[in-house]
Amino acid sequence: MTIKVLIVDDHLLSRKGIASILSANALFEIAGEATSGAEALEKAKSLMPDLILMDIRMPGGDGLEATRLIKSAMPHIKIIILSVSDDVQDFFEAIKRGAQGYLLKNMEPEYWLDYILSIAQGEAPISRVLAAKILQEFSVQKAAEFDSRLSEREKEVLQLISQGLGNKEISEKLYISESTVKNHLRNILDKLHLQNRMQLIAFAYQHGLAGN
Repeated sequence: MTIKVLIVDDHLLSRKGIASILSANALFEIAGEATSGAEALEKAKSLMPDLILMDIRMPGGDGLEATRLIKSAMPHIKIIILSVSDDVQDFFEAIKRGAQGYLLKNMEPEYWLDYILSIAQGEAPISRVLAAKILQEFSVQKAAEFDSRLSEREKEVLQLISQGLGNKEISEKLYISESTVKNHLRNILDKLHLQNRMQLIAFAYQHGLAGN
């Protein structure tokens, strides 16, 4: 089973570079390319990709607004925002618009593949660099108390997710199985009334639950 990908970027070299990275894995099929947010919306409707890699800023309709429109019309399509910026506000804005991931363009190609595959498998880790920056940004705010609805183990899982760890890393760190990690994640999302892992990460940082 292949993952159909739409690449959205106004720079030709960027699009070709991304396509080259994805072509290293037979799981990915490049369904098409777009050069603006407006074109991305049209292509998404006609191509129905599984995943869209969306540049955050482009002339002719930016990636954030395109993400909102696409997720509103076709919520099943997963979208990863691509950016050269590790600006915290861009990260939270991407989450608000419905993105499943946020990928910095200066990451190593191997990281790109691992990250995008994790999105396809239902995970949404963030880079350790971005996690550290977000934590620093919110460290001046008074940390909120942990939500009383979460068990101690769920709080541990939440902290590790917010630090950019994937399910396998969390299972190894806590000496539990990956399926147990997934169960904890599902319970946390249910208890906090959140829809996905990206929203959970944002919640953890905004409420002082991310730990150090």
